[in-house]
Amino acid sequence: MLDLDLHELLAEVASLYYEEELTQSAIAARLGLSRVKVYRLLKQARDEQVVTIVIDWPIRRDARLERELCQVFGLADALVMTPYPAAPAAGDQRFAFPLDPAASLHQLGQLAARYLEQVLQDGATLTVCLGRSTYETINTIRPGFRAHVRVAPALGSMPFAMREMDSGALARRLALKLGGDVLDLSAPAMADSAAAADVLRSQRDIKRALETAENADMALLGIGNLDPAQSGFVKGGFMTPEETKALVNSGAAGDIAGRIFTVDGQFHPNSYDDRIIGISFEALRRIPHTIAVAMGLEKTRAIRGALRTGVVQVLCTDDRTANAVLSGMEKGG
Repeated sequence: MLDLDLHELLAEVASLYYEEELTQSAIAARLGLSRVKVYRLLKQARDEQVVTIVIDWPIRRDARLERELCQVFGLADALVMTPYPAAPAAGDQRFAFPLDPAASLHQLGQLAARYLEQVLQDGATLTVCLGRSTYETINTIRPGFRAHVRVAPALGSMPFAMREMDSGALARRLALKLGGDVLDLSAPAMADSAAAADVLRSQRDIKRALETAENADMALLGIGNLDPAQSGFVKGGFMTPEETKALVNSGAAGDIAGRIFTVDGQFHPNSYDDRIIGISFEALRRIPHTIAVAMGLEKTRAIRGALRTGVVQVLCTDDRTANAVLSGMEKGG
């Protein structure tokens, strides 16, 4: 938590700069500060989320791919963005190159955020799971949007890494943005043993948070592909790179909320599942409205498997990934 005096100073400096449109030099003169100090305060105001800047990218969608994904996988809806701008007019080089992956992921989060803003209703319960895509979705919800919902993490926390993107942090951030309530899940994503996991799940507050997540009206999820370089299991210190490679070699395609599945959409039997502190596959399938946000050719196999699990009702992705997922279907993959 910010100190109250510092919070007020950050808000004042941000208001003078962004709302009253004073220059940094003018703010420095008014407040008796150096220009360098004002610059640092403005940066801190952004870092501490005292001020939020949302770039509203124009998003183009591919209706044909959306229809095809729904037909092939039985989805309730699909949101397929085309992150690469249309071909520029002759001599216009402004959009000659595609957006980089980070910018594309930001746009994908914006598309998912606009969808959430349309479907979220006051009084609903939303469960959310860690991931870069879900982080971008929550980060691009417009500051003025409000929905008094209850938010519950779908998975325990990542204590050693990815703190800004773990389920608990995302749930708190989302509840704060929406003006809703959050239930804390004060447990790691994976316990040291199955016995330890049973003890943790039986604790009153943890049990209550998990039951709330399991009975949620909506879920916002990412899709992991078990790549050792990207896996939350590895970054969280719960698995070694060699262990994730062994899972893939034994038929695992990816994970949703820590639950590992095959490319056929079946549960992958493994020694880690009974150590997970989070929502079960069965409970995920019962949630009425589940949105998965994922993109990247490296995730093609994982997304294909996820869409076959029966967990995902709405997929938000980009056109290249959608084409790759559907292309595998044509080849029987």
